[in-house]
Amino acid sequence: MPPAQPLTPQPATPHLPTRCPQPPAESGGAALPAFTARAASVGGSPVREILALTERPGVISFAGGLPAPELFDAEGLRAAYDAAFAASAARALQYSTTEGAPELREAVAARATARGLATHPDDVLITTGSQQALSLVTATLVGPGDVVLVENPTYLAALQCFGLAGARVVPVPCDEEGLLPDALEELVARERPKLLYTVPTFQNPTGRTLPAARRAAVAEIAFRLGLWLVEDDPYGELRYEGADVPWVAAHPGAADRTALLGSFSKIMAPGLRLGWLRAPAALRRAAVVTKQAADLHTSTVDQLAAAHYLRSSDLDAHVARVRTAYGERRDALLAGLGEALPAGSTWNRPEGGMFIWARLPEGRDATALLKTAVAHDVAFVPGAPFYATTPDPRTLRLSFTTHTPAEIAEGLHRLSAAAAATA
Repeated sequence: MPPAQPLTPQPATPHLPTRCPQPPAESGGAALPAFTARAASVGGSPVREILALTERPGVISFAGGLPAPELFDAEGLRAAYDAAFAASAARALQYSTTEGAPELREAVAARATARGLATHPDDVLITTGSQQALSLVTATLVGPGDVVLVENPTYLAALQCFGLAGARVVPVPCDEEGLLPDALEELVARERPKLLYTVPTFQNPTGRTLPAARRAAVAEIAFRLGLWLVEDDPYGELRYEGADVPWVAAHPGAADRTALLGSFSKIMAPGLRLGWLRAPAALRRAAVVTKQAADLHTSTVDQLAAAHYLRSSDLDAHVARVRTAYGERRDALLAGLGEALPAGSTWNRPEGGMFIWARLPEGRDATALLKTAVAHDVAFVPGAPFYATTPDPRTLRLSFTTHTPAEIAEGLHRLSAAAAATA
């Protein structure tokens, strides 16, 4: 027998996820009943798969929209948890109401009001991350065969959510500033959709921001033609330049038909899994019932700790520090893209958020580039999975928040080598 040869570690090959497999039959037993059609038809998240690949030591990842862990206010949050237990350990560890802890709802309402949208605590439902808020609204409004309109491209997990609901997802044409109101009006009249899902501020994946005039037009179309609006705003407080733009929900005609989703993940810590839903009374009540069937209520201790933190710490000052750091990281990524990407590539300059959207020149494919990039210990997310229908294979999303400017520079050097290797 020949001597065993040493194994050379090979970088994992990124791939787009397969559809959910059917349950296997146990040996000697009868075949199990099949999964539902919706579970079998919705693919996993390539972003999550790429994140798993990039957990290898030394990989510089522009893939995930992850906050920088060194910027978490760990001491302030630790003190907030201590305060929650000191105030009442029995309450912190007990079941709570589905709507959420009153003091956290009050804090959310106060912050929303300060941002220009008058909000009462009773308008707010606390959720387990804003992703749950989207799931609750979808479960309440969308059934199999219903039409949902989305930006093109759009947030990947929203496509998964609507796919699980059995919706028919129709993309709204967009330009570099976001969705086109004329195209939206035409689609609403023709398709009679249940809702429009939009991330109008520092959109995921493109980083673009919908101008105020277009937001007003969206609100007017929804009012005139009868349309629910789901406005997702996880990034709105991460602005590095330019002026704030009012929420769509704040425009005339939108108040009784907009579900506004917010999150503490990007400004406090994603591990808390705390989000919120501001919605008209009837929709909010239906979402409460749906949440009761999902998890009864969001973690009591996390809610109370967050409420203590908001009372005792200056979250706005913390967010200002985060903005400064992320703005520097955005600039570092922008400064090096010209040398890192193939000649003829284009990209945008977002005023905030976490992402830069790029397009490779004609004939190049971002998924093929990713395979080589991972071998060079750098990663990004191909843009194709973010499209509801026909994707643009040349597009890619790059996140700049997780790494320091020096690490970003090294990552771009590696990306340049990968791009040269695939030329």
